[in-house]
Amino acid sequence: MIQKLPVIGVPLGDPAGIGPEIAIKAAMLETVQEIAHVKLIGHRELFAHVQKQLSVSLDGLDIHYVENSNLGDFEYGKIQVNCGKAAYDYIYEATNLAKSNIIDAIATTPINKESLRAANINTIGHTELLGEFTGCHDLMTLFQTNKLQVFFLTRHLSLLDACKVITYDRVLNGIIDTYKSMKLLGTISPIPFAVAGLNPHNGEHGLFGSEEENFIRPAVIKAQEMGIPVVGPIPADSVFYQARTGKYSAVLSLYHDQGHIATKTYDFEKTISLTLGMPFLRTSVDHGTAFDIAGKGIAQHVSMEQAIITAAKYARDYKINYPDFINFTM
Repeated sequence: MIQKLPVIGVPLGDPAGIGPEIAIKAAMLETVQEIAHVKLIGHRELFAHVQKQLSVSLDGLDIHYVENSNLGDFEYGKIQVNCGKAAYDYIYEATNLAKSNIIDAIATTPINKESLRAANINTIGHTELLGEFTGCHDLMTLFQTNKLQVFFLTRHLSLLDACKVITYDRVLNGIIDTYKSMKLLGTISPIPFAVAGLNPHNGEHGLFGSEEENFIRPAVIKAQEMGIPVVGPIPADSVFYQARTGKYSAVLSLYHDQGHIATKTYDFEKTISLTLGMPFLRTSVDHGTAFDIAGKGIAQHVSMEQAIITAAKYARDYKINYPDFINFTM
């Protein structure tokens, strides 16, 4: 019996950015079509606009038109109310398709936080929007760059605020969530994952900060007692390299830039973001709307290609494992 390809929904993102261009370019690739059925989601007039811009035929592509609103005129590379609203509508429509099992996973294109704000949408980004639409608010972010897996304890907080929330309970819960997430994706390994340190040289036993000794190490020890294969804290200046070379199966990064810098320096174009904890998987490119090159037809679509391929790789196992994820107990 030939198994059908997983259906991956791709909302086009902010129309004024490169999202529509890279989505259509990626959907046309043989490398994508061999492993995924892509359903593109956006306004009818936006598809017509990009078709003209790229001088390509959209014949053969599966397109889901958003019909409940109009896009209207827009300019590339600018923050615009209608573009922020359109990006919101595309994500909302994709979520409904996923909840209805019409698509198996979502691979998102870039949105612009200022455009959302201009449209009076105060939710800060994709992850938060998806949390609202699904009612799932304890979501985990994972970056995959080739074989390197980096989970995040905190996301969109200032560095000062992120340091303030590094507590024993927060770290322990983050370790448990990382373990659950790896089981959800089927990437759990006999090789332990690592928790990154916060301070230089792990604080040198309190000389440069006490978080490692007071909160992080005790949380790791408790998790080990619970049977979780985790070690740490491991100094952040070496842990990502060690994970890339196979010493650790993944890394729990403590704040946004700690993990972002490591993964994007390793391979910017192939860094893919995964959002875990909803009934369906979401992957995403990890770059912005690139307003400076939008509309020029020169945007690279490698990251979009990888986002769709990654979604297709995990989509079915994710949905199968999700009930166990929800009912997980140690």
